[in-house]
Amino acid sequence: MMACPFLTDPIDIGAQIVRKTIRSKRLFKDRQNPLSFSEEYIHERYHFSSHTIVYLADLLTPTLSNDTLRSCALTVMQTLCIGLHFFACGEFIHTVGDAENLSKSTVCRAIRRVYVALAKILASFVKFPGHSSLQEIKDRFYRIAGLPNVIGALDCTHIPIKAPSGPEAPAYTNQRSFHSINVQMVCDSQCLITNIDAKWPGSVNDFHILRESPLYRQFQQGRFNGCLVADNEYPCLPFMMTPYLNPKPGAESCFNEALYETRACIKTTFTMLRARFGCLKGLRVSPDRACDIIVACAVLHNIAMIRKEAPPCINWMPSNKPEPLHCDHQKGTALRDVIAAQLFASSMSCSQVL
Repeated sequence: MMACPFLTDPIDIGAQIVRKTIRSKRLFKDRQNPLSFSEEYIHERYHFSSHTIVYLADLLTPTLSNDTLRSCALTVMQTLCIGLHFFACGEFIHTVGDAENLSKSTVCRAIRRVYVALAKILASFVKFPGHSSLQEIKDRFYRIAGLPNVIGALDCTHIPIKAPSGPEAPAYTNQRSFHSINVQMVCDSQCLITNIDAKWPGSVNDFHILRESPLYRQFQQGRFNGCLVADNEYPCLPFMMTPYLNPKPGAESCFNEALYETRACIKTTFTMLRARFGCLKGLRVSPDRACDIIVACAVLHNIAMIRKEAPPCINWMPSNKPEPLHCDHQKGTALRDVIAAQLFASSMSCSQVL
């Protein structure tokens, strides 16, 4: 220390000199290209691979592109990734803005542009009874548990939202005492969404949503040669099979078990949606915007399934449904009895062979 009277700590000074000589050059990522990171980072942030994000950017360029680059306008890729980040994480808008180094107002506009653009291509990716032929859809459902003539699995799920203001707020309080949008969906055996109705408050009954939907009218008009499978929230109809309430041993129990296995795909679809899109665990937006975001997530889900994206981690949560309040249709119960008898006979013949 006496040899270096002007240095407070010569060992520290020496270490700093060494660090400066061996320190590697800093690499700055291009903020205009959100895909300049590793594939693991991209999937963790957006829940999609870089290849699918590029596909989405090409698909949505006509809607997301700006007419001018004035005021440092966001690129299509930046706008899309801001929306995907919000859908995947469900964070507050200012949190997404901090992560993307953008203002809250810019992030809000970008998210809105993305879900509006996705809603415009809904008909291209969500179509009933599906993208395959009708017979192929029936064959895939039949291979699950032997139920014939099935072309879709139907159910409703509640997407939580923040308490809306105004006189309509009580209508959004569901039976579990939280505010929600009651969303009706139909899926095929591969968990592709084939029909969605996302506009009803949480207090609206499941069957009321179906009865007011275009899908119900189309089935009544005989537009589709097939039937849906559903739970006891719905009545048994000529075009919709539901379980027996108090099944007897034999044909009725066999039918209920087959129906449960066949309609498990709709529960899997709901679980995958919530796992891939964290925003659906609780939307802090107005009901109108919440409905648009739900539809956008349905489109993204189908794109992910079609492009075989890595499935999200699923945590199964059993749901307890209330007792049904609807009377079964006579023609529906007669058809169900015929199917149950055929199913039980086929299961008995198989057991005898074994």
